[in-house]
Formats: sequence, structure tokens, C-alpha cells
Amino acid sequence: MKKLGSLMVILGMAVLLHAQDMRQDTYCNPLNIDYTYMIYNSDKDISYRSGADPAVVKFRGEYYMFVTRSNGYWRSKDLLNWEFVRPGRNWYPQGCNAPAAHNYKDSVLYVTGDPSGAMSILYTDDPASGNWEATPAILHDLQDPDLFIDDDGKAYMFWGSSNVFPIRGMELDKNHRFIKKGETKELFALDMPKHGWERFGENHTDTVLGGYIEGPWLTKHNGKYYMQYGAPGTEFNVYADGVYVADHPMGPYTYQKHNPVSYKPGGYMNGAGHGSTVLGPGGQYWHFASMSLSINVNWERRLCMFPVGFDKDGIMYCDTRFGDYPRYAPAVPGKAGQFRGWMLLSYGKPVTASTTKGNFNPSALTDELTKTFWLAAANDERQWVQIDLEKPADVHAIQINYHDYQSNMYGRYEGLHHRYVIEGSLDGQNWNVLVDRKESYKDTPNDYVELAIPQFARYIRYKNIDIPTPNLAISEFRVFGLGNGKAPLAPKKFTLERHADRRDITISWEPVKGAQGYNILWGIAPDKLYSSWMVYGNEGKHLMKSLTTDQKYYFAIETFNENGISQLSAVKEVE
Repeated sequence: MKKLGSLMVILGMAVLLHAQDMRQDTYCNPLNIDYTYMIYNSDKDISYRSGADPAVVKFRGEYYMFVTRSNGYWRSKDLLNWEFVRPGRNWYPQGCNAPAAHNYKDSVLYVTGDPSGAMSILYTDDPASGNWEATPAILHDLQDPDLFIDDDGKAYMFWGSSNVFPIRGMELDKNHRFIKKGETKELFALDMPKHGWERFGENHTDTVLGGYIEGPWLTKHNGKYYMQYGAPGTEFNVYADGVYVADHPMGPYTYQKHNPVSYKPGGYMNGAGHGSTVLGPGGQYWHFASMSLSINVNWERRLCMFPVGFDKDGIMYCDTRFGDYPRYAPAVPGKAGQFRGWMLLSYGKPVTASTTKGNFNPSALTDELTKTFWLAAANDERQWVQIDLEKPADVHAIQINYHDYQSNMYGRYEGLHHRYVIEGSLDGQNWNVLVDRKESYKDTPNDYVELAIPQFARYIRYKNIDIPTPNLAISEFRVFGLGNGKAPLAPKKFTLERHADRRDITISWEPVKGAQGYNILWGIAPDKLYSSWMVYGNEGKHLMKSLTTDQKYYFAIETFNENGISQLSAVKEVE
């Protein structure tokens, strides 16, 4: 009986370890999908994965996601688990570019976005098959198109990707091959002298080049038309989506007071621009967008998703607070998209590794900087990396973000996979398995695992088994959970100084002892603090260059560390 009992315990532990890889109540940006390797820098021997400009639509109970130059697209039942669909008949040879997609009354799914800018509209009633038909008419000079068919059956095409030309639109004859009907109309352009967030460059600091306006996407909600657009440039931390609102698809459009709508300039993975908005499970809207990685090239990107809302005044907003921390998954009733409350345990903590190649040191794994990474001297089962959390903590989730270092891979590959084990320990001597990926044959370049049962540990160790790239490189090894200390206090001496250039403001505060960082929250009313900027470190000052010149704002600030979040400071007004 004792032997049987011991056997049952062992079997129970095996089931538990397997279950740890199956729980999916949360997700974490960037999205963990099998990104395609790009080919348009292959002449320079630059190999990297990328995913950008996502167009996500619901069709017959499933969701389809079309992504720039991916040689196919993805399908999902829950907006969380994505399966790649290899296209068959009539797909774009190098994949679509800045694609558009539209579901017409659940009868036909339309897609367009040829890289050349000259394209027919593809359609199918069975997107899971990969087979498409093409309308015989060709539309010309379209970059970053957006096809929209209204409830009355009238069809429209919007497009734009330029630092010179505005977003434009035209009506199409849906009943006659989608040929152009009527005149092209200019809808709106960037207004950089007025809208600070539309300025080019990292942190909007480039004063020479003009920003780009691109990627229109039209969402209809409660009879209003919300035209989203990306700016100022996909490679920057401040890449965002703004919105204009109208009573008709062709306008006139009015700039929404709360802008940008989708904005994530701080934290680990930055950017939230050139996206799409889709109605997900339970009636919750979601915004999918592009995040900047930009290590190998500027166009190296990842995907993200954030919950979207429309308030009582019809203001569209997107929740990006703690935007690259664990959040409730779309299918969790009543909580979808909300911040889970798990803090980052690994930030700034000591790291040791089996080997290191060059100057790519393991300290990069806990610095929350996207462009740094650890490179192992070999790629085999002897490689490991270990984080000392310095104090025992409750570990709830782990994210491994792999990096492509001289990967020499181009295009779409079958059978890529990441196999590894993550262990936890209280003393650095006795280890328990937290994540078991020994038998995993999935391609998981940004793998996120929620543990079925939280584990109390001080040391967290990654042990490599098999990855698809020639080099083992990881940009960030992130451990989430809750420490057992005290949450920090709210900052004191919180001050706002709006500059003579009213697009700019300096936010100052007295640094808080024990803080990892701060969230600056702001908006157009005390109860509309929809925007946030995560700032790590304790400098106590931050320059923001993203305001609208004629808009009054309200600001507040909170402190966070591995133990939790402070109370929000008093809200302050700035004219």
C-alpha cells in the first residue's frame, strides 16, 4: 500500500507539472505566436522574425489575424491560442503587406494588402482552407489599405502610409467588382504643431523629419465611425494609434480629445501602433497592434493586444497600464484584459549563466531593456541561466523572450520548436520543476507560462534543451508573482511644468524608497486617466512630449515594486 501511495504521489506530480503548461487564465505581451522570418533583408544576411500591422476580424465564431509578410495567417477560437494557416490558392506570393480584412455579414471574408500597392480584393467563405478567390478589378496606388463595408452594404476603401500625404478614402462599387465609385477624398493628415504625439523619433524628439501617418482602420460603434491611424513611426517606442470620429464613413472627421488611443511608450516592450480593433468574447473590444523590437533592423517587431472601451461620452480608449505584465485572457468572464496584479520579481536581480559569448552578458536578462540580450557560447543541453530573486517570493508566471542572433533563417519553416525546463529553488541546491517543456514541439519565441499552482522560490533557473536557432540568445527572462514585503508609498511632491511648447510637459516627484518604478497616468478629465507611461528607476523626473496644445490635462502617479502598487496620488490639473 505504501508503494502504491508513493506511485500515486509521483503520478500526481507528473499531472501537476503537465497542468502547469495548460492553464491559460492570463496572457502577456508581446504575443507568443510562431512569427515568420522575414526575407527582405536577406541580401544583407540579416535574419530575424517579425510581426506587424495586424488585421484581426471575427468570422463565423472564429478569429482570423493577418500580419505583414507572414506567408499566411492565423486563426483562433479565443484570441489567445493561434494556429497558422498556410495559404493555398490566390494568396500574395510574399505575404500581404499592412493587410486589411473585413467580415461581411458572416457570409464572406475579404482581405487585401498586396506589397506592390496594386491589388485585387481576395475573398472566401472558408478561410480555414487557405483558398481564396480574387476579384478581377485591380485597385492601384494603395498602401496600408482598409476595406470597410457598412451595414447598408456600401463599401469603402481607406489608405495611407506617408509623411506627406493624408489618410484618403473612396467608395467602391461592391456589386461591380469593387471598382472605384466617385472621387477620392482626403480625410485628415497629421497636425504635428498641435499634436505632440505625432512627432517623429524616439520619445518624439526628432525635429527634422516629419512623422508618418499610416494604417487606417475603421470601427463602427453605436452609430459612430472611429477611424484609427498609426503614427509617427513603427520603429519607435512612441508608435501609437490615434482616432478621428465621424457620423459617416467618408467624414467629416473630428479629432478625438483623448489621443492617442493606443499608446505604450514605457516598460519592456514598447509601441502599440498600426493595429485593428475587434469585438471579442463576452462583448469586450480588443485592439491588436505592433510593438517595436528593432535589434537586428528597425522593422523587427512583435504583436500586442489590449482591451478597448467606449465611455459614456463616446470616447474610445485603450488600457495599456502594466501593458507587458500578465493580464486576464479574453475568455475570462468579467475580467478580460484586466491587469492580473502579478508584479515583476526579476527586475534588476543578479543573474549567472553557464557560458557567455562576447559582451552579451546575462545581466541583460533582467534589465527590462528590449534591445539587450544574453548570448550563450554554445547551443546545447549544458546551457543554463539562473536568477537570484534575493528573497523568496510567490512565483505565478514566467516569460522567456528569445532573440535572433545570426539565425540565418528566411521565410516560413515547419517544425520549429523550443524545448527547455525551468526550475525553482529556495536554497540554490534543491530544485523543483516549475515549467516542463521537455516534450514541447511548439514554436514559442515569446513563451509565456502561467503556473497552475504558485511556487515559493528564491532562485529561478532556465535549462536549455533544444531551440531552432543556431545560437541561444534571450533578450529577457521575466518572472512574475508577488514578493512578501510591503508595497511602496505613493510619491510626494508631485509637480507638473507645462513648457512654452505646450506639447511638452515635465513631470517631477520625490523618489520613493524601495520603488522599482512608476506609472504616470493622464487624461482629459479626472475620471478619464486613460493613458499611462511606465518609468523604471528613481530619477524622479520625466519629460513627456505627447500633449495636444489646446487641451487641458489631468495627471496622477503611482509607485510599484515586486510587492505591489501604491495608492494613486491626488489628481492634478494642468492648463
